[in-house]
Amino acid sequence: AAMAGFVRELERRAGPALRLEQRAAGGVGCVVWDAALVLAKFLETGACPLARRQVLELGAGTGAVGIMAATLGANVTVTDLEELQELLMVNIENNKHLVTGSVRAKVLKWGEDVTEFQPPPDYILMADCIYYEESLEPLLKTLKDLTGPDTCVLCCYEQRTMGKNPEIERKYFELLQRDFELETIPLERHDEEYRSEDIHIVSIHRKHT
Repeated sequence: AAMAGFVRELERRAGPALRLEQRAAGGVGCVVWDAALVLAKFLETGACPLARRQVLELGAGTGAVGIMAATLGANVTVTDLEELQELLMVNIENNKHLVTGSVRAKVLKWGEDVTEFQPPPDYILMADCIYYEESLEPLLKTLKDLTGPDTCVLCCYEQRTMGKNPEIERKYFELLQRDFELETIPLERHDEEYRSEDIHIVSIHRKHT
């Protein structure tokens, strides 16, 4: 039986809210984090044209960001570990009447083979994917394997000042800069309501070799 979940509504500019089930117990993937809301609402500003674009979400958790992209006309694959597939499917099912593109869930373990996710998507979405030091290398490998010269990676994260977080963040962006160009999207371009000084959106592209 599914664990008891609770539903969080995410308002949309055009039409009914997304209804996202969360799991009250369990690890990091089970609730809609603030960075996911900020990124989902940023997509709604129209800053990045999503209609008919191929979109892949990494570490999707509840699927909030990817499902929002699908309501904006994108063809989306939301990915996470095996144990989050059920939650992703539930949320896709609950919101499918709002989707104008398409959305499906698949297992993707960072650092492993990504052949089935080729050719490279137009966009890769990531919300709060940087929190374990041991996942940095596999995540970077996956990003390198998945991105083409025209792929835009949108990475939204909450800057955390506790414990090892600042160190892990610094290391991640340091490693990322070997292969990618990074550009921070200024706060004034975020959704006017869903924004925070502590939450950053970075646009990332492969360096032209």
